[in-house]
Amino acid sequence: MMKGARLLSIAVAAIVIASSTTWLLTRPHAPFSADDPRLTPGDAERGRLVFAAGDCASCHASPGQPDRLKLGGDLALASPFGTFRTPNISPDREAGIGSWSVADLANALIAGVSPAKQHYYPVFPYASYTAMNLDDVRDLYAFLRTLAPVADRPQPHDLALLFRIRRFVGFWKFLFFSEGRSEEILNGDPVHDRGAYLVEVLGHCAECHSSRNAFGAIEPKTRFAGGVSSEGVGFNPNITPEGIGRWSENDIVEMLRSGKTPDHGYVGWSMADVVRNTAELHEPDRIAIARYLKSLPPRATPHP
Repeated sequence: MMKGARLLSIAVAAIVIASSTTWLLTRPHAPFSADDPRLTPGDAERGRLVFAAGDCASCHASPGQPDRLKLGGDLALASPFGTFRTPNISPDREAGIGSWSVADLANALIAGVSPAKQHYYPVFPYASYTAMNLDDVRDLYAFLRTLAPVADRPQPHDLALLFRIRRFVGFWKFLFFSEGRSEEILNGDPVHDRGAYLVEVLGHCAECHSSRNAFGAIEPKTRFAGGVSSEGVGFNPNITPEGIGRWSENDIVEMLRSGKTPDHGYVGWSMADVVRNTAELHEPDRIAIARYLKSLPPRATPHP
């Protein structure tokens, strides 16, 4: 009996320790507080360019209408885990983010944590945004505050039962997310290094142009080498020199400005919408993006 009681005590202790460890590993971490002196609203005009570089309108503009600054969300994003709906990020205080502080926006972008201290699903590309500098967060916040409130409430996510438990996202973060880490490859050239920031962080280009594992995380060996679209209805191309090596820096700049490709065609599908954003950037930023893409290590295109 004593031996059985001892084994039971050990089992209970193991369960308690495992549960406590799991709770700690999966808890949301919000690194910024509302009284952080670094987080005052920034410059709205600079924020307009951050908004364009971040491709925000492509996901958050209300579908079915032409105004890209009407940010009511509700775009459906299909995935193997179910259908996600993009949120309203207009300044509406009830349906949108009008009640948010700069710290709330910083926690969302850099840590993937909501004001209610819940994990965001990584369909929101905070795994790339996490390396944003705080000036860009401040400026983006100031720009978003200038836009018209939209009272529309997006539909809820339609996910498989298991994936409705947001705490499980904490496991995903533990395995695949490192707060503040960037995949930028820097070489000291200011143009190249600016391109690294625009491609790897603000533009989050790898989020579409890479393949993913069973957990929805980017496979490192396929970064920028192309991959099946999240909707499963197309293949996003390889944008390393293995895929677009014959494109010159000027060819890439022209594509980012007009959508025109070197073979006298035009980009289509979701990339056409991205070009609507990159066309708003200043020319030096398009040049920086092109220079960085030309410098990427060649990677073979994975099989769809």
